[in-house]
Amino acid sequence: YYYTEIRRVKSHKEFLNKTTHQLLFVRHQFKIAFFSELKQDTQNALKNYRTAYNLVHELRAHETNMLEIKTMAGFINYKICRLCFQHNTPLDAIAQFRKHIDLCKKKIGSAELAFEHAAWMSKQFQAFGDLFDEAIKLGLTAIQTQNPGFYYQQAAYYAQERKQLASVLCNHDSSVSYPNPDPLETQTGVLDFYGQRPWRQGILSFDLSDPEKEKMGILSLQLKEKNVLHSELIITLLSNAVAQFKKYKCPRMKSHLMVQMGEEYYYAKDYVKALKLLDYVMCEYRSEGWWTLLTSILTTALKCSYLMAQLRDYITYSLELLGRASTLKEDQKSRIEKNLIKVLMNESPDPEPDCDTAAVKASQKLWADRVSLAGSNIFTIEVQDFIPFVQCKAKFLAPSFHVDVPVQFDVYLRADCPHPIRFSKLCISFNNQDYNQYCVVEEAYQKSDILEQSSQGTMCLVPGKTRKFTFKFVAKTEDVGKKIEITSVDLVLGSESGRCVILNWRGGGGDAASSQEALQAARSFRRRPKLPDNEVHWDSLTIQASTMIISRVPNISVQLRHEPPALTNEMYCLIVTVQSHEETVAKDVKLTAGLKPGQDANLTQKTQVTLHGTDACDDSFPALLPDIPVGDLQPGEKLEKPVYIRCGTVGARMFLVYVSYLINTVVEGKEILCKCHRDETVTIETVFPFDVAVKFVSTKLEHLDRVFADIPFLLMTDILSASPWPLTIVTSQLQLSASMTPVDQLESYVENVVLQTGESASECFCLRCPPVTNATGVATGSYIISWKRSSPVESVPVVSTVITLPHVIVESIPLHVNA
Repeated sequence: YYYTEIRRVKSHKEFLNKTTHQLLFVRHQFKIAFFSELKQDTQNALKNYRTAYNLVHELRAHETNMLEIKTMAGFINYKICRLCFQHNTPLDAIAQFRKHIDLCKKKIGSAELAFEHAAWMSKQFQAFGDLFDEAIKLGLTAIQTQNPGFYYQQAAYYAQERKQLASVLCNHDSSVSYPNPDPLETQTGVLDFYGQRPWRQGILSFDLSDPEKEKMGILSLQLKEKNVLHSELIITLLSNAVAQFKKYKCPRMKSHLMVQMGEEYYYAKDYVKALKLLDYVMCEYRSEGWWTLLTSILTTALKCSYLMAQLRDYITYSLELLGRASTLKEDQKSRIEKNLIKVLMNESPDPEPDCDTAAVKASQKLWADRVSLAGSNIFTIEVQDFIPFVQCKAKFLAPSFHVDVPVQFDVYLRADCPHPIRFSKLCISFNNQDYNQYCVVEEAYQKSDILEQSSQGTMCLVPGKTRKFTFKFVAKTEDVGKKIEITSVDLVLGSESGRCVILNWRGGGGDAASSQEALQAARSFRRRPKLPDNEVHWDSLTIQASTMIISRVPNISVQLRHEPPALTNEMYCLIVTVQSHEETVAKDVKLTAGLKPGQDANLTQKTQVTLHGTDACDDSFPALLPDIPVGDLQPGEKLEKPVYIRCGTVGARMFLVYVSYLINTVVEGKEILCKCHRDETVTIETVFPFDVAVKFVSTKLEHLDRVFADIPFLLMTDILSASPWPLTIVTSQLQLSASMTPVDQLESYVENVVLQTGESASECFCLRCPPVTNATGVATGSYIISWKRSSPVESVPVVSTVITLPHVIVESIPLHVNA
């Protein structure tokens, strides 16, 4: 069927000529393409649409037929682009669209209806954006630099141009009424041909036969355009563009268009939505330091908050527009500052410039209601998310303070507004709220004095000058070892009788731009000018919002006296001497002594500590003796305490001696009880006291590597002192195993022998081994040496060291001669 229709159209086309049937050529070519599309011959359809498109632009264009040509060109262009996307040739579609725009953008038509051309251009970009988006949903891949967002953005741009043109061309007086009869009405209610004017349908002549009718027609179109909600169209297009740029991760394009959306909502008088969008975008421009853009957005936001009489928002935006990030001129800042003061004095501010007159009148009524209402007049504004006109830096004078020294810190304030301004209160909050009461500065003044500079006023901030406030307080003894942090700094502007704004800095100050400025100041090599002694460079100040409270410096001495090294298993004596140099009594003195915690677990098991050196301690004794009560120490009094340590293994050990006490002291006229402590550590090396060598020899003192059954042999022991101190061998004892028997009485030959370093003592025992069945080796027994360090102190306990004797091979011999 469609094939037959195409044949019929083609046969009709053969009788046409381009001189008289130019319009029919376009019509027939479009029909052929349309029928080809219906019979799904998309290649031929595309080819014929392209031919039709070229024929449209061959038509002679005039002001009277310009709209019809553009309308038809738009239809055919849509078809071509759609088929290109279907054929998966997006570059062809984009090229065709660009060509279409280049050919048509100058064909404005009637100057009085220029808004129609802007509306048509906007529709072209929107339609192509829709086609592009549809193709993406069907599988086409787009990129950051080529996505539907750009086309929706351009459509919004032309919609904005349409709005501007309409505001100029359709600015008729209210007395001008809509023409009657309506020139836009037709007998059938629809147009016979797309793009033609209703009042002159089917007229192909370029001459206007009825100028008055033409004039009425243009007027009716202008009056209709006046009622179009342009802002809604623009916002819809911008919203589509924002969604696309968000999808393709283009954050700056998204932000840029969101600003335009916010401004469009402002023009549409939807101030709530305008503020919501502008607030969102402000954060990004603020963090990236786009101060000019931020100032422009803040100015629009301030107008919105004024027109809605939103107190908190109005105050917040005013604070930032007066600050260092604002690029407004001084006279504009001055006006905003005076308006802010009016608001704080519970008066209505002056209107913002360039606001809609009707909206200003409505807002003035709202402001009057705000003044009469006695609602909440205290506004706390957290400044870390924006850049107010006051900067704050708090700094502790030291990273730590002793508990008996007052904690001191400075708070620096600096104003950036055009005029000096007076605050009523400055207060600092800490993680321990008990200190808050000591860090408050308050100053009462008359409402009218808020902008008056006073040399006596402690709370008056002069623009560009740094003001320092010094605070000090006495830390609590229970905070020793803890960190004191400034949690917030509050600066109060205004008074509770009017309106009161509390600027709240988290921590020790700083706002949204502080970290970036501090980094720039640190990297800057620019030389700072010299200032008077009482002034400081703001950039050179650093925030230090925390400090440690540490214990009072102890005024006692702790000395450790001992004779290293320690010998294995001996009761090693460490004498601790504590002497007080305090001016008053040191109360509740306690001593902690022993192995310092945190060392190898094996050392803990093999180290014992006791206060009683006369008794040898076993493994049940602890490695550390905590909090041994010693009593009180008078000024100058000295105390000695012996501590005995038993080390079961050789090696180095670290020992801790910790003395704590309580003392009363006076700080800033306030008596406090301080806990002081002093600790000393000492590393003690443990060594073996002696080396023992054992050997088996015959009765002729010949070396034996084995012994013979029932034949006497000698066991010789050699004790070599390895101690740097003299050792006393109290006694020695040989404990034989069941398989060995002594030939004569077993007596010690080294009793009470004193060995100096490197000296040795030897013994000899005559033994016999009965015949045994096991020839591999027989246990000999053990050798026990009782010894102690040679010392004038009689009470030094004796240490017994057990040495296991080696096994010996026993052989039987059939014959032995005793001569």
